[in-house]
Amino acid sequence: MSRARRRGAALAVFAALALGMAACNSDDEGGEDQGSGQAKEVRTVEVVQPQGAPRGGLNASALYDRVSPGVVTVLSIFEGGAASLLGEDGGEGGQGSGFVLDGAGYIATNAHVVTTGDPPDRERAKEVYVEFSDGNRVKARIIGEDPNADVALLKIDPSGLSLTPLKLGRSRDITVGEPVAAIGSPFGERQSLSIGVISAIDRAIESLTRFQIGNSIQTDAAINPGNSGGPLLSAAGAVLGINSQIKSTSGGGEGVGFAIPVDTVRRSLRELREKGRVDYGYLGVESVTLWPQAAERLKVDADNGAALGEIQSGSPAADADLKGGKPEEFQGGQLPVGGDVIVAVDGRRLTRRDDLADLVSTHSAGDEIELEVIRDGDRRTVEVTLGKRPDSPPDPQP
Repeated sequence: MSRARRRGAALAVFAALALGMAACNSDDEGGEDQGSGQAKEVRTVEVVQPQGAPRGGLNASALYDRVSPGVVTVLSIFEGGAASLLGEDGGEGGQGSGFVLDGAGYIATNAHVVTTGDPPDRERAKEVYVEFSDGNRVKARIIGEDPNADVALLKIDPSGLSLTPLKLGRSRDITVGEPVAAIGSPFGERQSLSIGVISAIDRAIESLTRFQIGNSIQTDAAINPGNSGGPLLSAAGAVLGINSQIKSTSGGGEGVGFAIPVDTVRRSLRELREKGRVDYGYLGVESVTLWPQAAERLKVDADNGAALGEIQSGSPAADADLKGGKPEEFQGGQLPVGGDVIVAVDGRRLTRRDDLADLVSTHSAGDEIELEVIRDGDRRTVEVTLGKRPDSPPDPQP
């Protein structure tokens, strides 16, 4: 849906598409009562365990047979009711994908599939339904959404359903060039499979709050509107990420798709289940990731780091007396000169892949962290208590 798309003409977040469906009656319990009128049945659960990749790469047919029952279509109804999904005026409907997490009925998807609007005024869908590969369609309840990671957690009543939970992988195991598969409902075409490879693993994509989601996965597996919220899978069947965005000049899939990395997804789902929200730590700095010539220009004895620019007034960085540099033209860009350079967070060295924003975002508001800082050639340790990330990044100072 258009209001869920990111800013910028080239970057198209998968807007949920209006599509035909039968009108669904709402239940009073918000997803816990499926309204079947039948006695509750004992659910069945078949957990998909990752298997070793076959010799020669990905066996797409075998992977699909094992994993596709755990992938679902997510139907969202906003103001106007179910009639809007039939193309009538006066309402808004959306469609995306998701996948089963466990036998209790928890399901992962994108936040933009089940919400609309801009933070802090994003609104949840009035009703959400989940459709399985066997044709079952049940009502779901939104447990919580994380606009900073574009992740949402849904809950259905699992009684009487046959569930196939998928296994979450690990970001550290992802390598460029490995074969992957995407399963979802592009343009409303249920249970569609596409295959490709990991194109890159260090991309930064814009979240619903305009903060960056670091270490995102780029893939050339065909991803289109409606794939949002579905899994990007390894050859062994492990979830490597949640398909979320495409970069396109036409609005369609052009071989440059992006998935939210599984470690980010895991953290988000855990906190949504525990608290219904995710509070990200906030330092309050603008920074530039170092490269060798920049380090030489700044006379910094470090291979990697973050050169600090503007320090937000009243931020944790300002309270810790961190020093920002003045921007200078350097190699076609702006390099802050004369400020602090952070080289480690809690003893973990910054790298090109794990930059300052990535390491700070793994912490929550209120966490105390130690920064290793180089100032005027001297190294020092600075303790900072992180604040709560605002609804959107502060506007740059003129």
